[in-house]
Amino acid sequence: MTEEFAVEARRVSCEDSGPEGSPSAAARSEQGTETPTSTNATGTRLNWNTQAPAVTNNGWQIAASECSCSGSALGEACTPDAAPSHVGTGAAARSVMATASVENSVHSLSESQISWKTRLNDLLERLLPWIPERMASFLYRQATRWLPTLAQRLRSAYAKSLEPMDAVVHPYRGIVPTFDRLPAEGRAPTQILADLDRMIECEAPKWEQGFVSGAVYSGDRAHAEFLSNVYARTTHLNPLHADVWPSCIKFEAEIVRMTASMLHGGPQACGVVTSGGTESILLACKTYRDWGRAERRITRPEIIIPSTAHAAFYKAAQYFNLRLRIAAVNPETFRVKVEHVRKLVNRNTVLIVGSAPQFPHGVIDSIEDLAEIAQKRRVGFHVDACLGGFVLPWLEMLQKLRPDAPHLRDLQVPCIDFRVPGVTSISVDTHKYGYAAKGTSVILYATPEWRRYQFFTLTDWSGGLYYSPTFAGSRPGGLIAACWASMLRMGEDGYMHATDAIFRAAHALKTGIRARIPDLRILGAPLWVIALAAADPSTLNIYRVLDAMSDRGWSLNGLHRPPCIHICLTLRHCAPGVIERFLSDLSDCVKSNLELDRSNRTGKTEGMAPIYGLGGTMPARGVVSDLLLSYMDLLYKV
Repeated sequence: MTEEFAVEARRVSCEDSGPEGSPSAAARSEQGTETPTSTNATGTRLNWNTQAPAVTNNGWQIAASECSCSGSALGEACTPDAAPSHVGTGAAARSVMATASVENSVHSLSESQISWKTRLNDLLERLLPWIPERMASFLYRQATRWLPTLAQRLRSAYAKSLEPMDAVVHPYRGIVPTFDRLPAEGRAPTQILADLDRMIECEAPKWEQGFVSGAVYSGDRAHAEFLSNVYARTTHLNPLHADVWPSCIKFEAEIVRMTASMLHGGPQACGVVTSGGTESILLACKTYRDWGRAERRITRPEIIIPSTAHAAFYKAAQYFNLRLRIAAVNPETFRVKVEHVRKLVNRNTVLIVGSAPQFPHGVIDSIEDLAEIAQKRRVGFHVDACLGGFVLPWLEMLQKLRPDAPHLRDLQVPCIDFRVPGVTSISVDTHKYGYAAKGTSVILYATPEWRRYQFFTLTDWSGGLYYSPTFAGSRPGGLIAACWASMLRMGEDGYMHATDAIFRAAHALKTGIRARIPDLRILGAPLWVIALAAADPSTLNIYRVLDAMSDRGWSLNGLHRPPCIHICLTLRHCAPGVIERFLSDLSDCVKSNLELDRSNRTGKTEGMAPIYGLGGTMPARGVVSDLLLSYMDLLYKV
């Protein structure tokens, strides 16, 4: 195969496609560093008000990309209704295919060459979804392993395909100074704060006005200023030095105890404060691995998770050499199939996992049934309540106090905490609906016997006796103090008030979608994390709806398998007019894209729609993974 042909073979109908994106955070749960993957579903999702690259039939024509505040006086806030460039989870695969479009301008192919190669690429595009994932991934891994030249060329192609993203992820070049080494002389604090304010003012309107799914859970300025005040007074605290700062020990112990009491932990319930939901999950998986090794002599430990479980469990399996057994979910309810879990249990199982709720569709797994299986097989059972730990207890209390409230009476709130026999650990994020500053979570265990397998000790080190309760040695005591202060400031009444507001917003949103937008369907029976899919995918491309909502300033989560989008409601969405604005924009976007699909069902699409579609169907997952690696490299460029 000639080099020219190889270049063109990577071009899978780039013509008329939109700007390339790249997967997140996090993201966006709070995991990992929440995604993901995703996220986050998956890594960090980026949404900048930028001018997207223009595309012609012959490839990219890169337009200037800059923060929207650069065209105005420095310090002026960006307008939230400016169309952001949306970075999605399927961008990697589509970006690889777009590489040829960049190179196409160099090759200057004749019309006849373009014609037959385009037809070949169209054929490849139709065939790719039919190749089994395992086979395609295996062939890709072997090819890049045994053909170093190919691997090097692919890495170069990935890097080149991401060049249009450079200005998107680094929008402040030319707006604030860039530093690739220490300044010769320290800068004045006023200069540093001025640059900081410029960037904050550019980013704040979007999340403050409720355009963002999840990410910012409180956003109340008075609460943020209070936490900042607490942090400023405690930045030097470090729980590693308990003799120097016993106050930090007090803060952490009380956070753990208050959280355990909220989740009905008995007097033996215990835990630690971690840096986030991902670390809480990683520590739990490490704990059960070490328990299985010590108590059961298990050398090949396995954990059973639903296919909708958080990405942090996949990370734990990779880090700690655990085998993942993936249980299917019901395609209608999106709850894990309990019978499938039962069949997956074997003598190497050390842990079963349930979500309360899971990130993609906001559905709570059958916690009691899963815990019963774990108890009978005498293995650990972990509830991932990173999203729901500071919501469900107060929702349950609200239903008892006001059972006839319209926004509460039809909700099914299962028991997910230590009252359920068989639950041995729970992860719950204080920096989500606990309204603490970013960087804190709690991992709870039913008894200290479980927690001991999490701890690390070293007794024969030349530096003396060493111990560490979490992965980190030194930890930010200021964040622990701020978390403690947040919980005390909120109190039970504060959490109940916040939860009530969120469920009023969720009720209005779900009712409005069902009444006003029949072309969308709500997946499963979600509570406040709501996933939406096309009622008839043959007439509506949900990713086009996502594109259109992004054009109106909304930052939503695009999901795969099945294709859908979701919004995670927070206190930012409880402000007057936000839900109505969302419903109005969503209705308009669905109607406009229904008309587009009817008039152009087989035509090419622009924006993120083809990216999300290909990202979810690309059989060689290594291609997408390698693009993600290249994207992360890009993030760390100065």
